[in-house]
Amino acid sequence: MQTVLPLTAATRYFIDLEDHYGAHNYHPVPVVLKEGKGVFVYDVDGKRYFDFLSGYSAVNQGHCHPEIIAALIEQAGKLTLTSRAFYNDQLGEYEKFITELFGYDKVLPMNTGVEAVETAIKLARRWGYRVKGIAENKAQIIVCSKNFHGRTGTIISFSTDPSSTADFGPFMPGFTIIPYNDLPALEIALQDKNIAAFLVEPIQGEAGVVVPDDGYLRKAKQYCSDANVLFIGDEIQTGLGRTGRMLCCDHEGVRPDILILGKALSGGTMPVSAVLADNEIMLTIAPGEHGSTYGGNPLASHVAIAAIRVLLDEHLIENAEKMGDLFRSGIADLNAPAIESVRGKGLLNAIVIRHQNPEAAWEFCMELKENGLLAKPTHGDKIRFAPPLVINKAQIIECADIIGKSLSCLD
Repeated sequence: MQTVLPLTAATRYFIDLEDHYGAHNYHPVPVVLKEGKGVFVYDVDGKRYFDFLSGYSAVNQGHCHPEIIAALIEQAGKLTLTSRAFYNDQLGEYEKFITELFGYDKVLPMNTGVEAVETAIKLARRWGYRVKGIAENKAQIIVCSKNFHGRTGTIISFSTDPSSTADFGPFMPGFTIIPYNDLPALEIALQDKNIAAFLVEPIQGEAGVVVPDDGYLRKAKQYCSDANVLFIGDEIQTGLGRTGRMLCCDHEGVRPDILILGKALSGGTMPVSAVLADNEIMLTIAPGEHGSTYGGNPLASHVAIAAIRVLLDEHLIENAEKMGDLFRSGIADLNAPAIESVRGKGLLNAIVIRHQNPEAAWEFCMELKENGLLAKPTHGDKIRFAPPLVINKAQIIECADIIGKSLSCLD
């Protein structure tokens, strides 16, 4: 039985404000957060919680990391925005840093993750026409079913989630949908000479942390290379240490032709995203053909360098691998009948709930909240567990205990 308590007056006040004045396009867990530090967040009543969502992996470095906040404050007092109509003294330093780190010729800076995906699609199409020689307006991009790359009009055009598409059409053409983790389907789709690119998440996060078979990414990249098709790696959620490697593609030694980054690129302080590619791809776009007022702003550039350095200097990538192994083994040791499976890599994990009640996963998350851990279901019966990468062994063990204790609500 659940032990969910009534909302406090302070919590109810802020929830009612959002309900009255804000659009109803989210269904949040009923907790109102006020502060965050490291792996913890605190609500308006002062209660402390482990954050096991991390802003959908935007807060890999932990909440309000002092070095990232210091960089933010330092640059905010100097210069925040010039637009790309002028040069600034931060962007070039950032571009040099990130391209050398990831091994690409060029970076195109954007803001949100979905803007970066849109940018990658435009780049792939332009490359398809200018380099591969695809006939005008015939370019196709292969995508996977159950994908999540954002919610713009273009990107929902190739979503298979009815909640993303119902009554939002008409949709943009130019996308071929195949099953995820299906190499034969990819091989068949690549026979179309109008294919410009294959866009894929190394792990499907929103779908419930769906991990493909070993070798899938490596073979998919080889298939694309053989067909003269670009491999686009959407590492917005899986990248920057989350899965125990700098990039999830690194697990299989795959170098995307176009790499998409976002979320933790600012340590959770502001929207920063990036698209990386070599000159043959990136230089197909000329001045005036793509851009963003805030893309590459000096504040974002300065913060992004600090955010990446924290990952490297504090060995958070290695910690993610170790703590992820510990977490999954801890959940497996619970031997809980209500847990059908646990899966993931590094600190991007999920459990699948086995229960007759279709609301069981939501009720379980409410129980977790009462017991001091915040998580949220995705696609009904799956719960993603992705704490900041600064979490330590004692905290992982404590959180596994909280999860075990909270499962009693499903008895």
